[in-house]
Amino acid sequence: MINRKAMVLVTALLLLAACGNDDEAVTNKEEKTVKEQVATEGKKAEKDEEVIETKEEAVEEEPKEEVTSEPQYRINPANWSVQPIADAAEKVVLVTIDDAPDKHSIEMAETLKSKEIPAIFFVNGHFLDTDEEKQQLKEIYDMGFVIGNHTYSHENLKTLSEQQQQQEILEINKVVEEITGEKPKFFRAPFGSNTDFSKQLVEDQQMVLMNWTYGYDWEKDYQDAAALTEIMVNTEYLNNGANLLMHDRDWTAEALPGIIRGLQDKGYGFVDPKTIEGM
Repeated sequence: MINRKAMVLVTALLLLAACGNDDEAVTNKEEKTVKEQVATEGKKAEKDEEVIETKEEAVEEEPKEEVTSEPQYRINPANWSVQPIADAAEKVVLVTIDDAPDKHSIEMAETLKSKEIPAIFFVNGHFLDTDEEKQQLKEIYDMGFVIGNHTYSHENLKTLSEQQQQQEILEINKVVEEITGEKPKFFRAPFGSNTDFSKQLVEDQQMVLMNWTYGYDWEKDYQDAAALTEIMVNTEYLNNGANLLMHDRDWTAEALPGIIRGLQDKGYGFVDPKTIEGM
């Protein structure tokens, strides 16, 4: 009897131990499964974050579409005035500064910028020989002004061969584009002296040929700020669309604020060169 009871007890103990081992195995298995699920979910979350970041980067790097608008003005080759297209304002003038960037171009650009007056700065290559001069041109461009081609050496094109004319025009285009990232849109020949070859080359380069309506600051009688201001504002040649020629000169830089104020007092607005029709 004792032996039989002992055997029953031992059997019961073995069964309990087996159940305990089974429970522990189940528990370990469940813990492993949970850990695996957590790890899987973690990896999935990391992957999702990577996908989101990639999409965000793609959105940030996507180039913006340039907004283009219809031209508002065009150059009249008969008198080089600026003519309105459709409903653009008629009582306007165009400000241009030649021989930049010599000694006063930065000062003149700052004056115009402070008064929110747009302009074209026509540049020469011999004023872009040094890093400092190139930086000045970049500053003028970064202020929002249009940069025009005034040839490399400021030579009279009518005295040059066709090969020399080509070099004078194309070389400065190259220099300006290297500095600003943009090729000049407008061309003005020194002394307003063009040739059939230069006209065709400018057209082939898809630039706008331009001279001027009036200017005085190279004449001896107007190499004074007061006299220059008076003539620029009150000349008989001031009319709608007038193409105003000025230069990088100390008397012109001094006269510029008064010229702008005088034109505004007469009710003239100022054409943004970026709104002028191209080729």
